This record gives sequence, structure tokens and C-alpha cells, in this order.
Amino acid sequence: MNREEDKKRIARLRELINRHRYLIHVLNKQEISEEALDSLKHQLLLLEQRHPEFITPDSPTQRVGGKPLAKFKKVEHRIPMLSIEDVFLEQELKEWERHILRLTTNDKQIEYFAELKIDGFAVALVYKRGILETGATRGSGYVGEDVTQNLKTIESIPLKIPVPGEVEVRGEVYMEKEAFEKFNKQRVKKGQEPYANPRNLAAGSIRQLDPKLAATRPLKFMAYDLVAKAGHTTHAEEHEILRKLGFTTDPTARTCATLQEVWEFRKETEKKRDSLPFQIDGVVVSINANALFQKLGVAGKSPRGIRAIKFSGKQATTRLEDIIFRVGRTGAVTPVAVLKPVRVAGVTVSRATLHNEDEIKRLGIKIGDTVIVERAGDVIPAVIKTLPELRTGNEKTFHMLTHCPVCGIKLVRKEGEVLWRCPGKSCRAKQKEFLSHFVSRKGFDIEGLGPKILEKLVDAKLVSEPSDLFDLKEGDLFPLERLPRREPKVILRGFAEKSAANLVDAIKKSRQVPFSRFIFSLGIRHAGEETAIDLAHRFKNIEALAAAQKEELSEVLNIGGVVAESIFEWFHSKENQRLLKNLFKAGVNIKNEKRKTKNEKLKGKIFVLTGTLKTLARETAKEKIRELGGEISESVSKKTNYVVAGSEPGSKIKKAKEFGVRVIGEKEFLKFLE
Repeated sequence: MNREEDKKRIARLRELINRHRYLIHVLNKQEISEEALDSLKHQLLLLEQRHPEFITPDSPTQRVGGKPLAKFKKVEHRIPMLSIEDVFLEQELKEWERHILRLTTNDKQIEYFAELKIDGFAVALVYKRGILETGATRGSGYVGEDVTQNLKTIESIPLKIPVPGEVEVRGEVYMEKEAFEKFNKQRVKKGQEPYANPRNLAAGSIRQLDPKLAATRPLKFMAYDLVAKAGHTTHAEEHEILRKLGFTTDPTARTCATLQEVWEFRKETEKKRDSLPFQIDGVVVSINANALFQKLGVAGKSPRGIRAIKFSGKQATTRLEDIIFRVGRTGAVTPVAVLKPVRVAGVTVSRATLHNEDEIKRLGIKIGDTVIVERAGDVIPAVIKTLPELRTGNEKTFHMLTHCPVCGIKLVRKEGEVLWRCPGKSCRAKQKEFLSHFVSRKGFDIEGLGPKILEKLVDAKLVSEPSDLFDLKEGDLFPLERLPRREPKVILRGFAEKSAANLVDAIKKSRQVPFSRFIFSLGIRHAGEETAIDLAHRFKNIEALAAAQKEELSEVLNIGGVVAESIFEWFHSKENQRLLKNLFKAGVNIKNEKRKTKNEKLKGKIFVLTGTLKTLARETAKEKIRELGGEISESVSKKTNYVVAGSEPGSKIKKAKEFGVRVIGEKEFLKFLE
């Protein structure tokens, strides 16, 4: 962008950020996540740093907090409670250090102090003659709200400390995850709306007029700053003094000799983030020496000597630069967003699914829009919202393809379906996707046979269907390096003799395949891993499955009319019958599976898993359920007995509430497995 375009985008960003701040803090409405809002603020900050001449006093980057509510008594902070400027990347942290070194004549190595950034509600506690006299919110940073009586209800805040003079302690009010879940369950039982997150609940509790209401909520307090003359010279000593005075402080906080040590602390913390009892959204790094910290002063809304290293959120905002199309193994043509690269949930994302034409219309997306991208767990990144307020007028309207982008055949869309499909039987894209599915870990699990090698095999016309894989010889693989590359970015080194032998040996070994994995490998529409396991358990062999009628298939757990129809049609297709015949002719041998069961403790019980479990991998959890005679379903229905909710559960929780299905946490689930 040029200077004029940057100026216009700065204005649009300010207007949009201010609108969402008003919605959240005044109307108690939230249209986008705090992570997405943080992403917009960071964009604005970077643009203002590039063009400081455009910074205005009313910019969101210059404001510390909201105005105090009129219903509370005002409290003026003796020393302003300023916000902390955010950084997201290691490079931004290094630039901060270089800036500090330019401002100081101190040639010595700067020592840092790193601590957790609890996602809570900041407050200040003023003690006079050892007694808690005032507790206030941050408010505007200069004037807060007197919430003393509410803060006194928190057990972890000492009402008396052994200090004769005046002391101010600052920290975060928060609620632990487990307590938050219990509190929300009670609200749901009473027919009340659950809170979105522990931070909102903590803030709402402290800003209640009735202290009795705050007392009923399991809030905690963690101190991070001491405003007093106590003979200390470093921030690390402040933490030690706070502990001796009876305050909870961050037990993981540490002094770091270098910025590299700070970054290592950040990486360690992000790994154990989900196992912590409370929510954090990053770490805070500050210059440990108080004298140097004070000497550096303040720039804008933040002290120069401190930064918040925010974790990459599960949502972020970026520019949608183009829309391309991917053809799947069933011929489904999926629109894919090409994004300006952005960090989301710890990884750099440049592609995100747009699902289908109807979803693009619902979102009102145009090429060139600023969009919100979400990535939860291992889920494929998706565009979930567009921000039309940031449009420049140069955006382009999206038009769905009418013909397959690979083979050129006209696309079809069946009545009642949302996806357009390529009906071409010899479509190269469908071949490659189907073969990748066939050899995947949940299918034939052929080690060393990845997408790039499969693409070369298809392009060389050595493989057109799965049975061709089992006819490959070592000599077939040697010439692949001499084939013209279709895409310069795809690098495939030639096969050494040993590598070729290893791959051929892996293919040979894969001929012996468990029945459930064989069913999965066939790529039958609507028949995923769990359905394949259920079919293998019910029909025992491929002949019985191929001969099954729709009514018989519908009797299997989790298989409804649509899935039964799809399975029936697959096995009655002459093309698929030929595919099966060729596989058996190539030596594929299906191994019958016996379900391992320790006992029948969970017999007849159907479980659905959602979110991330701390103590068990999802596959291990499924195995343990089956060992005890239970069943697993991928979707919630009236037949479901339990939904097991780990951290960051998905929409299955909402479905469970709709069907009245019991939701259990990880601790309760582990008791089932004992």
C-alpha cells in the first residue's frame, strides 16, 4: 500500500475497533472474538508506527482503558495503570530491545524478568498502615472505579499485611478453568446464559454493586507489581516481597539474562498453556532493573521497558487475496482462500477453506476483503467472517466455477447438496486425492508413499487406480527424477536403489490389511473411520457387506438413510466392483478383526468426543471405550449417551444441549475407564 492508502486504512481500522469496543464495553455484545480485535489493533499499531504523522490522540492505540462507570465512586491512581504494548513475533521483540539500547547509554547486557500474562481483570490494592483501604479497577488508567467491598470477598487478597506505611499492590483477578466450568453448568441448569470466558465473568463479578454476589463467585487474585519504597531494586525482588507479604505470585516467573532466554520461556509456556489451571494469553517481559525501567519512561499508552508477548490466537485478521479451487477424491470442488500470510494458533496460515458457494454468499465475501480466519486445534483454517467496513472499493465479486479446473468437465450439483462436483471418471485431480486417501495412515498405511510421489506416479501413467500400486517394481521408480516437473515448487529427488526397495517392500507388506481400514480406504462418501469400524464389526467380511441391503445397513450404529444409500450405491457400482476385483487379484488380503474387550462395562453406551483431552490422545480414548464394550460416534444424536468435553470443545456441546445429552468433563470420563 502507498501512503494515501495506508492513511485511509488507518481511519477505517480506528472506526471499526472503536465500534467493537463500544459493543463489548457498553452494550455487553460481542460480534468478533477478542483475538480478532487484538489482531486489528496490532495492524493499526504497525501502520501508525510506519506513519507516526497519522497518530491522533483519539486513536485506540493511545487509549489505556474505558471510562469508569458512573455508578461507582471514582478513584484517581497515584501512578497511572498503563497498558502494555503487544508483540507477537520474535523479530518484534528484538526490535524492541534494539530501540531500548538506542535510548540508553548502558552498554551492559540488559537483564529481563519474564512472567505469565493471566487473562484476567486488572486491579490496584492500596494498603495504609497494613490495612486494605481501597481496591480499584484500572478504568481509564488514570481514574478507576472503587470496588473495594467486592475485592474484599476474594480469599487470596490479604485484608492485612505487615507493612506500617502505604503500599500499592497491582495484579489480576481471575477464575480458574475448573471453577468456571462448574459455575457455567449451574447457570445452564437455572436456564441462564453461560458466560463466554473466565475473564468476562471475573470482570462482571468485580463490577457488581452487591458484594454478596461477588462473594458467591470463586475468584482469585495474583499479584504482579509492587508500588512502594521497600528497598528493592529489581522487579524480581518485588515478586519475592509480595510472596512474603502473603500474596500469590506467578510460580513460573524467572529472571532472564538474555532476550533468547525470554523467548525460550515463551515457547515453554505456550506448550503447557492448556495444562495450567487458569487462562493465559501470553507472557510479560520487563526490564528487571527498576532504575533503568523508570529512566526509559513512557511512550504513548505503554511504558517503554515492558512488552506483552501475546500467543498467536486461534483467530486473526488478514487480507483475502484470491480464491482458488481444490478437487477432492469424490469430485467435490471446494473454494479455498489465498490469504496474506498470518500467524494463527502458532502456525503461519496462507490458505483457508471457504467450504462451498453458499457459505461464501452467506459471508458476503469479496476478493480483497479483510477477513477473520480461525484455526482450532488441528482443524483446517477457515474464514469465518468478513469485515466490509474496511473495503476500499477495489474488491472483486466472487463467481463460482462452472467447469472442473483440472479436467474441464461441466460441474454438477445434486438437489439437496451444497457442493458442486466433477463427474469426470478420469479426472487426474480425483485420482490423486483418492490414491492419497487409499494409502493414508487410516487406510493401507503405506509408509513413504506421500502426495508428491503419488503425483509423479500418476503423471508418469504408472498408477491410475489402487491396484496398480501393488504391481510397481523398483525399476519403475528410478526414472521419476527425469520426468519434467509440472510445478517448479515441487521438489522430488530421484529414488536411490535402497529407497526404491524400501517403498516396494512397504507396499508389499500393506497387502495384509484389517477389514475396517480396508473399508475406510475405499473412500465411500459419508463413511469415515468410525463408520468403517462399525461396518467391520457388524458384517465380518467384504462379501457380507457388499451384499447388504439398505435396511440392513441402516441398522448399524450411527448409519442413517443417507449413509446407507451411499454405501449401497458404492458396492452396486460396476466400476467399484471392478476396483475390488483388481485389488484382490493384486494380492490384497483382508484380515478379520476381533474387537478387544476387557469387559462389557460400557456396553450399549455411545460416546462422542470433542475438544482436546489433557491426559489421553483421542485415538487412545477411543480404544479404551471400545475395550470396555462402548461405541464411538462422530456426531451427536438422540442415541448418544455421553459427550466427553475436553478443552476448547466445538459445536457438539450445543448439539448435546439441544438433544438433552449429558456432557462430562475429562475427570468424570477417566472414572468411566477405571
